[in-house]
Amino acid sequence: MSVRDLLWAKFKIIQLLEIINRQSDPKGFQNLWGLIRPKNKNMSRGFTKEGDQEEVPLVTPRAHLPAGVINYVTPAGYEELMSEQKSLIDERKALIDQTDKDNRVDINYITAKLNLLEERINSAKIVNPNNQAQDVVAFGSKITIHKEEEKRNLTYQIVGVDEANISKNKVSFLSPFAKVLINKRVGDKISLKTPKGESNMIIERIEY
Repeated sequence: MSVRDLLWAKFKIIQLLEIINRQSDPKGFQNLWGLIRPKNKNMSRGFTKEGDQEEVPLVTPRAHLPAGVINYVTPAGYEELMSEQKSLIDERKALIDQTDKDNRVDINYITAKLNLLEERINSAKIVNPNNQAQDVVAFGSKITIHKEEEKRNLTYQIVGVDEANISKNKVSFLSPFAKVLINKRVGDKISLKTPKGESNMIIERIEY
């Protein structure tokens, strides 16, 4: 399914919900049928911006950052955000240079992604690991823990919400795991409730 089809589908669902909620509408049935019967594939004017007829893009939200929470990032994480921004700008420019009207949906989509990304960049507060207390777990630290049940060591890093990637053992500072680790020292024992039960761990090393 193309981006255009997805946009059209969402618009129709929104219209359906509005009519269902409008209980006093005496023509509800006719309106519902008018929405679900086959139509021309062209986008409705109601689903475009006034004046320029540009489709409104649907963009997957970025990693959740609760309102009022400072957007902490590591220096490496900030560089990743800037690299992502450059890639999106280059991709958008390449589409614009093609002067193909069919590219406008993709151009709007990339622009919307850029807007979300730039909000994160503008709100980012870079935390320099060298300025952190080196003997306790804090934002940006790499922590080697010994998992007692599994009898093995694993190393994790506490990072920003956009950097978090469990496949790379990078956990968000907002995650339950990171909150358990914060302010702990080498030798401290911690426990974490998981779907498989309680996991007991010992902090073996803290690095920055």
